[in-house]
Parts: sequence; structure tokens; C-alpha cells
Amino acid sequence: MAARSTTIRTVAFISLGCPKNLVDSERMLGLLAQDGLTITNDPARADAIVINTCGFLEAAKDESLEAIRQAVAFKQTGRCQRVVVAGCLAQRHKTRLLEEVPQIDRLVGVFDREHIVPAVRDLATRGPQDGHYLGKYHKLSKGAPAGAAVEAQQSFDDRARLRLTPRHFAYLRISEGCSQGCSFCTIPSIRGPMRSKPPQQILAEAHELAADGAVELNLIGQDTTSYGKDIGYEPGLAGLLRLLDRELGEVPWLRLMYAYPSCFSDEMIDAMAQCQRVVKYIDIPLQHIDDQVLLRMRRRVTRQQTEALLRKLRQCIPELAIRTTFITGSPGETDQQHQALLQFVREFRFDMMGVFAYSREEGTAMGRMDRQVPDQVKQQRLAELMLAQQEIAFAKARSATGSQLKVLIDRRAGRAPEDGWIARSAAQAPEIDPVVRLHGRKLHVGQMLDVTIVGSEGYDLLAEVPPCRPKLRVLP
Repeated sequence: MAARSTTIRTVAFISLGCPKNLVDSERMLGLLAQDGLTITNDPARADAIVINTCGFLEAAKDESLEAIRQAVAFKQTGRCQRVVVAGCLAQRHKTRLLEEVPQIDRLVGVFDREHIVPAVRDLATRGPQDGHYLGKYHKLSKGAPAGAAVEAQQSFDDRARLRLTPRHFAYLRISEGCSQGCSFCTIPSIRGPMRSKPPQQILAEAHELAADGAVELNLIGQDTTSYGKDIGYEPGLAGLLRLLDRELGEVPWLRLMYAYPSCFSDEMIDAMAQCQRVVKYIDIPLQHIDDQVLLRMRRRVTRQQTEALLRKLRQCIPELAIRTTFITGSPGETDQQHQALLQFVREFRFDMMGVFAYSREEGTAMGRMDRQVPDQVKQQRLAELMLAQQEIAFAKARSATGSQLKVLIDRRAGRAPEDGWIARSAAQAPEIDPVVRLHGRKLHVGQMLDVTIVGSEGYDLLAEVPPCRPKLRVLP
């Protein structure tokens, strides 16, 4: 058998996890492409495979490990010479990862993504702790060395990306890390404390994405409502929204994601209400409504404060679509507290809602708590919450019949023309919310148009494109 070449020319890239992780993947892909490497979507034809992993929850770790093992298998069955593992799992569990999958050639932590090219080409200096981990093993905290903080700050300039989303929408990261300290969350231990991008850098990235065809920018970060506090930007999120609204004439839709409830201010609500390009949509994970559960979660907010904020949002922005997420089955959650959350969901009637069964994560304060809830109880509570939300969502979808909406076409619904199109209104975020299904001629991906809602199918809306009126011919 001939010796295998060590020249890397083609790279397959697998991106897992949240939109924040996706932005990291797009940046790494941009660096690989700039270096002359060819990107392929077929791992069997790749000289190297990169997996950008998620390590947030146990299920995400399992998914990442499965993808890594599949990549390693291509070293025996395909032309693959190197497997590089990047992202949160590489940052959080590097030693354990190498013990479970020793065939990994290189690990790249979340703060070292700018070094992805030497990692893939096998040109990087190996770290002092082992022969696999690239660069310094940053673990940013309030006591971290200043140099590590500076390097991490520089590592999330997200320009020059090779995007994985369709051209017409993109994710615009405004901050990295989180300083909230929720007792169930691993993000601060992986990505460090809150670090805001300067507003002019965000604006430059937004212009670059718009020039690449994006007409919808989704603003993301672990905690978007705390934007600017760490860099002394006094206008904060409200000021950033107004800046983007004023300067991005080429972007019709700006969407705010991952808003933290305890940090929401009247100025932010006013900015959302007044900025024309900021769609009337908010993603605001609440996690629970019972005061004792919120206290154990270290959410820094009470039920009374949460309800007051939600009432104010709906009063000031009546057309606002509100999406939230909850965690069910956290340590010590009683059936009475679950019933309180269930009743709250039924009464408030969120437009969109997701529920996660609590995952006991190593290194978290909540993971060390007693009175862990059995998995069977978690799943039962999750089902009850989602069933309640399903009834609400189905009713809201039915009530939309007859309304007029502006939608953005995301993709074809199937391969055949008669399958129609999948679109979204301003009240529907990409990849997570229900969609609008429609049929029409001479349509294309990325097109914005007005439609009439004619019915619903479960969570989704059914729409028709109004027929074009024939132009009247003026007779002499």
C-alpha cells in the first residue's frame, strides 16, 4: 500500500451547536478559504476534517462525540489525513476528549480559532501541556491575566466569514461570554465573562454582511441586554439599536436575540418600538417563573419583575412577538412550582416557546445541589408544558387567517415546483420558529413580498401571493 500524502488541499467542515458557534465556524472557514484550501461538503473526499463542537449540555456533547468518531473513521476509509476538533467541547473537556478519541490530531479552543489554518496544515507549535492542544488554554475569569483577555478580545472579530447561512440572512454577534453567573450554566467557564464589541466594529461587520446579500441581521450574544457595560459604552443596547437602525439603510430587518430579563431597560423598549428596522420580535429566555426556583438558578429577577417587564413590552409594542425558553426539572423543583409555571404559560400565551429538561452539568453550582429531579419526572413536566404551548400556538396560527404579512422567502419547500416555498414573517426567527408556507410563480430565495394568510397547519401559516393586477392600457 502506497504511503499517504501529507499535503492538505481539501477540508470538510462540520458545525454543531448554537448561532454563536456558527459564527465561529464561518470565521474559521473564511480563514481556511483565504489560505487557498478547498472547502468540500463531502468528508470522504477531504484531506482534513474540522468539527466545531458544542459542549453546553450532555446531549450536545454526545452529538459532538459521534461526529468526531465518524470523522476519525474517514482516516481509515477515506482520504482524510487529519481530524481537528474545535469549539466548546475542545475548550471544556480537552483531556477527557483525547482519552475517549485518541485519534484526534489537534484541538483548537474557542479563543484560538484564528489559528485554525496551522492546525489543519500541521504547522502550529504544539502546546506545553500535551501534543495536541493548540495555543494557550485560556480560561477567562475576573482574575485572568490581562494578556489573555486582550487575545480573547481580538479573537472574535467576525469579519471575512465564509457564511453557512443562506445569503439573505446572517447572525451578527455583538458580544461574547457572559457575566450573569446562572447556577445551571457552563458558558462563563467555556467562553469567559461578558465582552462587548465596540459599536463601530459591529457596524463594519453589519455593512460587510449586507454587502454579501444579507437583508436580515440577527443580533446575538450570550446576554445581549448587557451590551456595552463592560466597555463603558453608556448608550448600551438601546444606543446600538439606534445606531444600526440609522446607518444600515440596506438592511430591512434587525432582530434581537438572547435578551436577559433582569437587564431590560425602558430605553431598550423605546428603541425597539421606535427603530423602523428593528423587527417587533424579542427572544427573552425566562427559564422559570417561581421565585424560589429563580433564586436557585441565580437569575437576579423575581416573578413580579418578570411579569411587569412582559406587560410593559406588550403595552409599549402591541404587535411584539415574544419568544422564550424554560428549564423544567431543575434541582428542588416541586410539583407545585411546576404547576405555577404551567399556569403562567397558559395565562401569558407566548407566541413561541421552547422547554429544556434540566441537564446536570459538571462544574456548575446547580449540578452540586441535592434533590435532583428524576429523568422520568423531567420528561413528564416537559411534555405538559409543550402541550400547553402547542394549544396556544395552534390557536394563534388559526386566528391569523385573513391577515396580511410581509414575508422573506428562505428556501423551496421541496424539490418539485409544486411543493412551494418556505418563508418567514418578521415575527419568526430563522431555524427555530414556525414558518409561512406558500405557492407562487416567479418567486426566489431572499425575496420579500406581501402575502395573505389563508389558513394554518399546526404551528405553520399557509399563505397566498395576491395576484398581480394587470396594467390598464390607455386607449388613444
